[in-house]
Order: sequence, then structure tokens, then C-alpha cells
Amino acid sequence: MRRVTPPPKLDREAALLVDVDGTLLEIAPRPELVEIPPGLPDLLHRLAGERGGALALISGRPVADLDRLFRSWHGAAAGLHGIERRRPDGSWSETGSSEADRAAAAALDQLRPQLQALARQRPGVWVEDKGRTLALHYRAAPEAGAAIRNTAERLLREAGDALRLIPGKMVVEFQPRHHSKGGAIAAFMAEPPFRGRVPVFLGDDTTDEAGFAEINRRGGTSIRVGPPSADSAALYDLPSVRAALDWLAGTRAETGI
Repeated sequence: MRRVTPPPKLDREAALLVDVDGTLLEIAPRPELVEIPPGLPDLLHRLAGERGGALALISGRPVADLDRLFRSWHGAAAGLHGIERRRPDGSWSETGSSEADRAAAAALDQLRPQLQALARQRPGVWVEDKGRTLALHYRAAPEAGAAIRNTAERLLREAGDALRLIPGKMVVEFQPRHHSKGGAIAAFMAEPPFRGRVPVFLGDDTTDEAGFAEINRRGGTSIRVGPPSADSAALYDLPSVRAALDWLAGTRAETGI
């Protein structure tokens, strides 16, 4: 049974893995419009320093986008739901050359014009092309949600088995089936400075469920940010981004967030 009590105090020895949008940042109408709390990069520096670099951002955004957002912080990160992964020392885990990667790329190439055509037909719907994933946003057209999801599921069936479809908050995203946030977490946990530590993961959405499951399998602390959901695998809840930042900081006054 899921526990909905607040999570225990963050341990300085824990490995910390954190989603970005909806967890560290309030969701904006478009990804480029998010606002960064002034003290957040400093908080990331402090949290990473306390645990010898064992902090990673686990995001659906490209790593380059995370670097742009957080500027002075360039630590460990997994982008595009685990397709990209940068270690704390700046080295990269390369993906893209396997047969599964090539099949996923071909399927996305097939989908790209179909999604663009769908977006043109529905005002307020737009395609976010991240290269190796494709997201269809309908936050500005919520009434189209059911039709968008149904169409996306049909397109997925027609695309074959190289991709999966992940529904999110007013978005559906086509991603390579063989990559996930859970896989990215497992990869970090197999390497120093994460190896041997108890993991903590904060996320807020359907795309984070694979991460919650991986954390639970390792006996760690999985935390869902937002209203409690009986469908989530997360063991703990924090009600908002504000609550998540306060929990990470320990005390609000310490960082000015």
C-alpha cells in the first residue's frame, strides 16, 4: 500500500535523483517559458557537494536545455527520458548506434509529418521535436485531449514496436521503447559516486513512474510531487513544487528559494 505521509528528512549520504518540470520548476504553457527560482542553482550545487557529486537531474528535456536553464550548474544529468546521460565528471554515456535506436529513429521519422499535420488541424496543439523523441502538447486546447490521445495511440500502433507512448500533463510523447528514466537511474547507480548509496528520486508525472519503480526495487525513497495518486508507484508524496523545494533545502531560509 502506498504511504502518503511526508517523506523522511533527506539524508546527506543518499544518492539524489530529481525530475525537473513539475518537480523543481512549475510547469509553464511552453517549456521555454519556465521560471527558475533565484536560489535553485545554488541549492543544486550545495546538494551535489554534500554527497560528493551524487546528484543527477532526470528529465525529458535535452541535457543542453538543462544547462541553459541552470547555467552555473553542470552536474550529472539524464536527458530525453534517459536517451542522453552525462556523468558527474562531464563524460557521456553514448547511445544511438544500436539496432533498437535505429528502428526508433526510423519510426519517429515516419511520425514526424503526421504529427505536424495533426497540429496544423487543431489550433493550440503543437509539436515539440526533440530529435530523438516527439511530444504533442495540447495545454492550450484541453478540449482536444481525448481526440489527441486516441489519435496518438492509433499512430503508435501503426509505427510498430520500436516506440512507446507516454501520456503526461496535457502532452503525449513518443519515445524509444528501450530507454526510460528507470534505466537512467539504474545506470547512474552502477557508477561512482552513486554506487553504494541509498537512492532518492522525486518526480511528478507518468514519465517518472519507471523511476519510482526502479527506486522501490532498490529499497530507496520514491517521492511524487503533486496531488496524491492511487495509480502511482511512489511511496511518498509532496503536495507541490514549493513543498519539494522546501524539503530539498531543509529550511527555506537557508537558500532563499
